[in-house]
Amino acid sequence: MPKNKTHSGAKKRFKITGSGKVTHKSANDVHKFDEKTSSRKRRVDSTPVLADPDAKRVKKLLGE
Repeated sequence: MPKNKTHSGAKKRFKITGSGKVTHKSANDVHKFDEKTSSRKRRVDSTPVLADPDAKRVKKLLGE
């Protein structure tokens, strides 16, 4: 039986923490920071944890 392949798009976008949670990068965190407020920039800087139903799907794509 062949090996399972990791989904290339998922491995670039998601990371699994040591405790098994799935984190992702926030939207709007690439450029144009001059026109964003300080509070918005701080909020966007964080790496939020995915909800459990979404995390289950992402882990399947990552082969976890």
